[in-house]
Amino acid sequence: MEARQGVADGASPEAIEFIRFCYRRRPYGWPELYDEMCHVASRRLYRGWGSGELAEKGIGFSLFETPRLAALVDAVVRQERTTNGGPGGAAGSVGDEAPMRFRAEALGAG
Repeated sequence: MEARQGVADGASPEAIEFIRFCYRRRPYGWPELYDEMCHVASRRLYRGWGSGELAEKGIGFSLFETPRLAALVDAVVRQERTTNGGPGGAAGSVGDEAPMRFRAEALGAG
């Protein structure tokens, strides 16, 4: 699968596709998607790649790489939601609303 142009400057197509793969498995935003990305990497579920191979493609999980990764995830997720309406349906679907509900519950507000 080829990466779409214009997602993020300097990001490899493989990095973008890895984020899309994880987003389609768990259609949430940051930081929930970070957990899914770590899960996928630790089990080598994407092309058999672990954290080392992903680091070579521009996906780093260290504390120092987190701001760049968060920005890249944000850009890819925004594009996915805009162009595809998110996984499984139109924009505004349950997949888009669920993270907010979970966050409110975690804060004791829900």
